[in-house]
Amino acid sequence: MRPLRLLSLAPLVALACSAATPSPAPAPTGSSTPVPAPPASSSAPAVASSASPEPEPPPAPAKGPCPADMVHVDGTYCHDVERTCLQKEENKANHITLCHEFKEGSTRCKGAEARREFCIDKYEYPNREGGHPAWMVSWHDAEATCRDKGKRLCFESEWVTACEGPEHTPFPYGWKRDQTACNIDNTWINPHLDQMYSSDPARSEPELARLDQSVPSGAMPRCVSGYGVHDLTGNLDEWVTRDSKAGPKDKSKWAGLKGGAWGHVRNACRPMTTSHAPEFTYYFVSFRCCADVDGKPPYEPKAGPKPPRTAPKDRAPEPKPKDPVGPSKRKVGREG
Repeated sequence: MRPLRLLSLAPLVALACSAATPSPAPAPTGSSTPVPAPPASSSAPAVASSASPEPEPPPAPAKGPCPADMVHVDGTYCHDVERTCLQKEENKANHITLCHEFKEGSTRCKGAEARREFCIDKYEYPNREGGHPAWMVSWHDAEATCRDKGKRLCFESEWVTACEGPEHTPFPYGWKRDQTACNIDNTWINPHLDQMYSSDPARSEPELARLDQSVPSGAMPRCVSGYGVHDLTGNLDEWVTRDSKAGPKDKSKWAGLKGGAWGHVRNACRPMTTSHAPEFTYYFVSFRCCADVDGKPPYEPKAGPKPPRTAPKDRAPEPKPKDPVGPSKRKVGREG
């Protein structure tokens, strides 16, 4: 096994500001929308012709390789990595093994490395700081909505690259699982599925609000990767498109769920849930979008199942729950 090599050039990171901020607020930084000047008063005195000319405004900043609401990621990805786990937990409730702490700098690539350069939403959809991530969306809903915005769903390898950052850490914030960094380890609330899946908003919306333990996008400032992408682990699960081969038992086919939601689950960059079909919806399932870099050829995976073509359509309205539960005050502890 040889050490994971990074590109000789430091990965380029362009941190895009969010497309909007909670009102009232000034226009977001980096926005291309000009701020209108106040109307001129008819009683204002005329400017003398001998007055000095106003200084020229500074030149507009150069356009980056990604849209203003996205982050530019340029790094390396290894499909098969090995790390030294220092603290393990056998999570019997979810039939998984969690690693709470990895040895710092222990990431080793067991295969070939590949460059990944792409654009990714800074926050979970609707990609707005302070917004409520979408929920109850299928892979088809997520892909259609991204296409409607001129983007696409992230590929699995892109999502992992953005999460692990330039230092290839197992968690976006470092080497040790931290429930104070991201919205994770909340206590379980038993869902009433007949109400949650009801087509009647009068029944479904109160139940979704009762179950909601999310935080607004960007509310936990330490839940950010080395590339500046927020809320990748915890909060809500995120759909991705696979660019790795599917196993014979994988129900997700060409899709997968990354990051884990607000519960006591995987909540790390590498693991992926493949036990749900692309049509699956749930109260903590969401997504974010990716896009190819302007002027660069589109990324075309060499492996992985081929997803169907999805017509662009906005199919993920932003939830506006009343009186949601919010994160639990008492977090779940280790089982062992």
